[in-house]
Amino acid sequence: MSLNALADIQAVTFDVGGTLIEPWPSVGHVYAEVAAKHGDHHFDPEILNRQFAAAWRAKVNFDYSRAAWAELVAKTFCPLEEGCLEINFFDQLYDRFAHREAWTVYSDVIPALEVLSERGLKLAVVSNWDERLRALLGELGLDGYFQFLAISSEIGFHKPSPVIFQEAIRRLGVAPNRTLHIGDSFREDCEGSTQAGLRALLLNRNGQRVCNEEVSSLTVLGFA
Repeated sequence: MSLNALADIQAVTFDVGGTLIEPWPSVGHVYAEVAAKHGDHHFDPEILNRQFAAAWRAKVNFDYSRAAWAELVAKTFCPLEEGCLEINFFDQLYDRFAHREAWTVYSDVIPALEVLSERGLKLAVVSNWDERLRALLGELGLDGYFQFLAISSEIGFHKPSPVIFQEAIRRLGVAPNRTLHIGDSFREDCEGSTQAGLRALLLNRNGQRVCNEEVSSLTVLGFA
């Protein structure tokens, strides 16, 4: 797929985590670093990464609230201990991920946003996130590219609900079939956006092909 093949597109909406940004150096490294600052030095970042990934896959009805994150963090640090429901440094960990130091912007993102903006396309974020996202995008220098931020904690609906996508295109003033959504989750981004009438593209950065309408980098689209 090339930019010319998307000539009728008037707007592009983006997921955030795994699409525009990722934790840096990794979730496990940040978790281990914060734990060490509070006297717990025995956590291996790679083990924490695996335990976080398992907890993330197993989550049910995750609403991106502070309480939901606290439970997920507890399951990451002690997945086999039923009584381990509180982490005494959770507040510091939660705050750490509110700031740019815990994140990195993928190298193809800024060039892509620049090209799309120069071509006059309307841009928006459609993300399952909490109250930290708006300020975080500002710290990362990304917020200025978007006409609207559809954040699930503000909209009251999470992807794959079509409602969050419908709100984004309503605010952009663009028809659904003239809007392309790009994200890294087949269920939340592709199925959710197409249910709302948008066109969808899976950004699969790990290279393991899942569906036909997918790319491994924004560069492939000619955006960057």
